[in-house]
Amino acid sequence: MSSLAHKTNYETSPNHVEIPIHANGVEPKPRQEDEEGNIDYSQRAQWLRAAVLGANDGLVSVASLMMGVGAVKENINAMLVAGLAGLIAGACSMAIGEFVSVYTQYDIEIAQIERVNNVAAGIMSEEAQRVKQKLPNPLQAALASALAFSVGALLPLLAAAFIRDYKIRLVVVASVASLALLVFGGVGAVLGKTPLGKPCLRVLIGGWIAMAITFGLTKSFGSVGL
Repeated sequence: MSSLAHKTNYETSPNHVEIPIHANGVEPKPRQEDEEGNIDYSQRAQWLRAAVLGANDGLVSVASLMMGVGAVKENINAMLVAGLAGLIAGACSMAIGEFVSVYTQYDIEIAQIERVNNVAAGIMSEEAQRVKQKLPNPLQAALASALAFSVGALLPLLAAAFIRDYKIRLVVVASVASLALLVFGGVGAVLGKTPLGKPCLRVLIGGWIAMAITFGLTKSFGSVGL
């Protein structure tokens, strides 16, 4: 009888549920490897896209503009003034575009929440507040885009600033722009945890096409006296 009772005490029923109890109410910390493995790299997409595309746009736009002007003007001042004007105009355009884009995204998501939850006008729900917190600050996003564009645009300007020979200047601008395109493509791939080859090649070929088209068309227009 005693053996039967002893056996029954150690048997568990099919509905038995074990509840883990941690000493002093402290739960075990997740391992560092698990935390690193669970990183959602898609969360980096928004700021990574703005930074890499901003720098890439600045580099390609200003380098192509300088190559286009250089196709018809050998004067270094003309190339530098055109590049500087492109930097200023492009940085302002990027900043305004990012500012409007962030606000538009916020308005669309808030309007969708109000339609689903029937939130009264003028009253912001908790869900709407969470959406607002997830979105970047419009002013910060605008400044970041303008800064990224300016960094990319400065590279061809600095490359051409100290070279007086016309042909060498064009070669240096194209070479510096190509190298920087590879770097930008590589940085984007590393931060996004994607293979290096295709992003670098895609960015490089795109920049070459833009510079070649700008140089070729400007040269053609200049040859006919336009």
